[in-house]
Amino acid sequence: MPRPYPSTAASVLAGLMLSACTLPALDPASLTSPDPIAPGVDAASPPAPEAEIVPQAVTEEVADTAADGADLPVVVRRGPAASYLDEPPSTGLPRSLWNRVREGFALADVETPRIDAELRWYASHPEYLDRVVERARPFLHLIVERIEERGLPTELALLPVVESAFNVFAYSPGRAAGIWQFIPATGKRFGLKQNWWYDGRRDVLAATDAAIDYLSELHDRFDGDWLHALASYNAGSGNVARAIRMNRKRGKPTDFWHLDVPRETRGYVPRLLALRRVVADPAAFGVTLGEIPDLPVLGVTATDGQLDLAVAADLAGLEIDELYRLNPGFNRWATDPAGPHRLLLPLANVPVFESGLQQLPASERLAWERHRVRGGETLSHIAVRYRSTVGHLRAINNQRGNTIRQGRHLLVPKSARARTAYSRSSEQRRVRTQAKVRKGERVEHLVRSGDTLWDLSRQYRVSTARLAAWNGLSVRDPIRPGQSLVIWVESGAAANAPAALSRASLSEGQAVQRINYVVRRGDSLSRIASRFNVSVNDLKRWNERRLNGKYLQPGQSLQLYVDVRRQSS
Repeated sequence: MPRPYPSTAASVLAGLMLSACTLPALDPASLTSPDPIAPGVDAASPPAPEAEIVPQAVTEEVADTAADGADLPVVVRRGPAASYLDEPPSTGLPRSLWNRVREGFALADVETPRIDAELRWYASHPEYLDRVVERARPFLHLIVERIEERGLPTELALLPVVESAFNVFAYSPGRAAGIWQFIPATGKRFGLKQNWWYDGRRDVLAATDAAIDYLSELHDRFDGDWLHALASYNAGSGNVARAIRMNRKRGKPTDFWHLDVPRETRGYVPRLLALRRVVADPAAFGVTLGEIPDLPVLGVTATDGQLDLAVAADLAGLEIDELYRLNPGFNRWATDPAGPHRLLLPLANVPVFESGLQQLPASERLAWERHRVRGGETLSHIAVRYRSTVGHLRAINNQRGNTIRQGRHLLVPKSARARTAYSRSSEQRRVRTQAKVRKGERVEHLVRSGDTLWDLSRQYRVSTARLAAWNGLSVRDPIRPGQSLVIWVESGAAANAPAALSRASLSEGQAVQRINYVVRRGDSLSRIASRFNVSVNDLKRWNERRLNGKYLQPGQSLQLYVDVRRQSS
């Protein structure tokens, strides 16, 4: 499991003793447009060093960019220690967090055209930095503190800019998620839980701890060389170690700048070092960084078990949208029943939440219903209906197997509010996508013996992923005779859903992200489709011009439209 976040009791108590003020709210327009991508450039594969490219290793998540930029009340404490002030103590003004970041810089400044190319890009795209700073505002102080506690260079606090532009829902072609861009396997290795309820890769607290652990491990492995460690974070330690061994055999230098590493990694390290230079002296590059006071913004508070997120938002005095944005690891209408049992909240809202939680009857943490099992129902059917999981239902009802009898009553949890109230849950993000994608007529298909989602997807010419999504299913869920499925088809014709998806996915407010995938040796359409939970037919239609009846070639670029929330392990 990840290293637990340090107890916040002291910081919360200090916050209670001190009065709170509110920083300027985030500009809703700051996140409403994607960050610029240089024309013709694959955002996941930077060009040669001399080219000017976007300093971002992944494409932006298309979904919910406008809503995710809505105002967040950023609450801080007054009265910091005098050593934390730029102005005399009498002014009461907190110093800038950027000053604290600069003081912790420890990486060597290097002169190379590879850094200069990245500097030119930052200098010519100040609006990009403005958006990134607004996204980082709630979380940066927390990240800087964690890095300082471990005695690491504060340049590492800037790494989420390079990885994800501080987009908590960023998702890359390599299936990396969150601001620190963990792939599923590495996330699991560093304790990031990933299941139906929760994805720790998007949990800012858990992922920050995991990233620090991972970077520290890489730093130790490469004998204290931070550039090797950073390159390994991007390319994998095996690739970097192999490049070092090859240079030794050839009698070449083994510093990062002489290594034969993947193309993306060649730009990745210079991108961070260029950002370091911009933060160190913004005026030198004609950049103005939005000010972030060197004061804590968020507090961590315990939920003491599973809790409906709508109830949690009410207790904290927050809109549920804001609660989801601060806690993006939660996929559903409630926290994971197995934990983590904690939330990130604006500091001033922590005591409000804790007081309300203490007075909340246990019966009101979740809404409950006694469900009478009908003929033909399975635990899977009931779990889908109540937006839960089979395992959760078994645990609640002290049941070992999946067999249930008609007429028996099961205790099931259900959301306290209508589904639409949980606007940032996986389900509601998917619903907004469907609203844009649906085209033509609504057809109800009564499942017959022998039907499978795959057979029906072929029959109606839609992807299994979309067929499952329309019906609140996973592509792996069984369907049973007598079950009714909703399918959207074109009037008088078969569905042309993949084409509709590729158009609709480019607009805002959806759970689908466009990514560019570079074909690797041994790839096939089937393997790529399976990797990203899409159908081969969709893949072909999205890339009709790129494929043009030809075989896949290593290095070839394909375009995919991926539901970010369906990529959790």
